[in-house]
Amino acid sequence: MAFIETNNIKGDIFGGITAGIVALPLALAFGIQAFGGIDSPEASSMGALAGLVGATLLGFFAALFGGTHSQISGPTGPMTVITASIVSGAWASSQGNISAVILSMSLAGIFCGLFQTLFGLIRIGKYVRYIPYPVLSGFMSGIGVIIILQQLYPIIGKKSPASTLEMITNFPAAISDGINVLALLLGIACIALIILVPKLTKKVPATLVALVAVTVVSLFTGLEQSLTIGDIPAGLPMPFFAKVSLEGIDWASVFEASIVPGLTLAGLGSIDTLLTSVVADNITKTKHNSNQELIGQGIGNAVAGMFCGLAGAGATMRTVVNVKSGGRTQISGMIHASLLLAILLGLGFLVKYVPLSVLAGILITVGWGIIDFRGFKDLFRIPKSDAFVMIVVFLMTVFVDLLTAVGIGMVIACVLFMKRAGDLVEGTYSSKELSTFDKESPWDDEKDIPEEIRHHIYIERLNGPIFFGSITGFQRVMHDIPTDVKIVIIRMRRVSFMDQSGVYAMETAIKDLQAQGVKVLMTIIQPQPRYMLEKHHIIPVLIPEDNTFETFEECTEYLRNF
Repeated sequence: MAFIETNNIKGDIFGGITAGIVALPLALAFGIQAFGGIDSPEASSMGALAGLVGATLLGFFAALFGGTHSQISGPTGPMTVITASIVSGAWASSQGNISAVILSMSLAGIFCGLFQTLFGLIRIGKYVRYIPYPVLSGFMSGIGVIIILQQLYPIIGKKSPASTLEMITNFPAAISDGINVLALLLGIACIALIILVPKLTKKVPATLVALVAVTVVSLFTGLEQSLTIGDIPAGLPMPFFAKVSLEGIDWASVFEASIVPGLTLAGLGSIDTLLTSVVADNITKTKHNSNQELIGQGIGNAVAGMFCGLAGAGATMRTVVNVKSGGRTQISGMIHASLLLAILLGLGFLVKYVPLSVLAGILITVGWGIIDFRGFKDLFRIPKSDAFVMIVVFLMTVFVDLLTAVGIGMVIACVLFMKRAGDLVEGTYSSKELSTFDKESPWDDEKDIPEEIRHHIYIERLNGPIFFGSITGFQRVMHDIPTDVKIVIIRMRRVSFMDQSGVYAMETAIKDLQAQGVKVLMTIIQPQPRYMLEKHHIIPVLIPEDNTFETFEECTEYLRNF
């Protein structure tokens, strides 16, 4: 456990409360989504309780023991999709035994926590950076599509099927059976408010405004009670062995059936969390401890699983809200969890009337936000191999399963990268893709930079390909550029290759520099990197053609006239 800082109490309190307010509707929505595949009148209230318990316990212990001080943890879309498959599978295999459902979910969460703690102890966190962007893009987009498909049913007042294929094939029949118009209107109103509120003010969370406003309206419309969350049990969370009947349980088969889902949750949760940690670092200009973060997440998920809560991960939107509201230390995450605990201890009656279609509306906007439209928009600009990987992972995520999608995507990406590396070594790229022609003088040509402006200039000398395995180092060196410089020269002579991950990392670095008022210049860009930079409009949109140079002498001449 890292030392808890107390030098930002005011900001942490405000950030934690704001993050807790944002987390409330999402915790309820994700919990109900997780239990959406079981046909039980208690499903909604049980799911809402599981979501709140998971957000509370994971949020507290991950903040206390984790390695990203400003991170807010709780149920997330990708994790909930896996949990939903665990719940629906246990419901079907046990023939409607609710105790078996709770037991399966709890054990999967506990195993998730144990695996994540192990990941942290054996220091596996640093390897997450080697996941290529196309794999992440296809995977996250697939998750977003699954969330949207699943919520198309409750937004029209229906129960969602368990599998993605059934969600698609059964939807026409669900519409022909009759739509609950009131539920649909409430869901659409919720989505509209989430879109419109940020255009008017960003001082209050749009999801909370939508949740409260549409729920109040629903109280005067006579919405059926079966289409609302219903009663949520109040009081301290109870461990799973106090809530289920353990008689006649085949423990060997239950444990066997929970290990693989637990490992899937652990792998996905670790990726999700560490990506959020990078986002937090970029905003706060700090550096997280990846392995300590995995240990904190593991402890939090294990405790949440023990008390029948949803497994979760570091939540990007809630973390950004926390940071933007002043949160900087572990205290903010613990305060966020304490606010949710207060709801569990007696304020649950306030949410019993929330319509399920309103939560569906919230989740549809979450799913839409997860889809990587930028990646799909660039599909014809990126290398064909990256596009192929992204599409394969996307389709397998939606129609097969998440773990298989990531595994196959990684294998394909690694094979394609090995081919690229081999081509570079053997010089088999065509002259259109790779040129050994080099007009640049030796690197000591920088001595000709005019003395009067030398102290305002920073030269970044890049060496080697910028791809998914090297972008962490690239981001680090770009982040270390002094803040008092006026011009940054990026020397690209030794960059022979850029993939989609590298282009996006370069684009972000340039935008960050330009936001600080820094002029960015580039010298000697080899054909393949130039093709990628032009295809993504970095040249000439972000960096005008006049600011790119074939030789460093040309760049020096430009500086003399600057």
